[in-house]
Amino acid sequence: MSAQGPRLGSVSFANEIRRRPRRLRTTPAMRELVAETRVGASDLIYPMFYADGLDSKREISSMPGQYQHTLASLKATAYEALEAGVRCIDLFGVPLDSDKDATGSVGWAEDGVLNRGIRALREEFGDDLVIMADTCLDEFTDHGHCGIVDEKRQVVLNDATLDCYARMAVAQARAGAHVVSPSGMMDGQVSMIRSALDAEGFTDVAIMAYSAKYASAFFGPFREAVGSSLRGDRRTYQQDPANARESLLEAQLDIDEGADFVMVKPAMAYLDVLARIAEFSPVPVAAYQVSGEYAMIQAAGRNGWVDLEATMLESLTSIKRAGADQILTYFAVDAARILR
Repeated sequence: MSAQGPRLGSVSFANEIRRRPRRLRTTPAMRELVAETRVGASDLIYPMFYADGLDSKREISSMPGQYQHTLASLKATAYEALEAGVRCIDLFGVPLDSDKDATGSVGWAEDGVLNRGIRALREEFGDDLVIMADTCLDEFTDHGHCGIVDEKRQVVLNDATLDCYARMAVAQARAGAHVVSPSGMMDGQVSMIRSALDAEGFTDVAIMAYSAKYASAFFGPFREAVGSSLRGDRRTYQQDPANARESLLEAQLDIDEGADFVMVKPAMAYLDVLARIAEFSPVPVAAYQVSGEYAMIQAAGRNGWVDLEATMLESLTSIKRAGADQILTYFAVDAARILR
């Protein structure tokens, strides 16, 4: 180095680089030591489908590796999840077409497919596995909408639907659900369900509210999974993908109404929304990596276009990094086996 200061030659200049962020990327052990975001098996929630009328489990063609389950395969797969370290499953019921009606009444029937599945899992696992139930009517209505439809105007009636949600949530609690998860995006749904649960003595049953649920194209494979009968779309009650501020309002309303968790769905295309809600929420914030997000990663991985395992883990890390405390994902068991 000259008396006038550092020379501009490459060697001399290199000696003047004081801050080298690459030092903390030198080895796997170093990178793990300084990692800011960690996804664990206990962060993951596994959505599962219990279907009526099956003799054996049936793979969902648009969701490779996921199945409509019989009761036997449901229990077996739940054991696999628990052994991998996944402590919560989110159960959806798939009824026979003949059991669907305009109100989705099989959704709260004691012997309905979803409540039978909840009851069987609670009897099998007790409190070792957190059993969450989907609290929505779309699987059970013959029109595929998430509530009672006004046939003349072809719109879902908000307040009439709330009573159905309350009956459904109470039935799920009676069957043994630890958590109910209203996903229909009806105004006031959390307050109605909380009041109904408390009135029936289910004060310990938690509510995970689908607070920011968008009218998304990423839901396509799910509709095969639940045998959806949907006619039309859900844009009058699910959110417009163009909007973010209204998600903050929806989440705050659900918190004020008594939600124990709030959720953003889908996850990957709405990480900005997730991050903004996580900044202010005093309750845990979940995000749902939905069927279309899962299917895209599976398709690319199975075609050799991306490394399936690495992409799966990167996607979950991004959701966690954006602020999710819990991640609902069809990758739950596969990821948990790697992460443990």
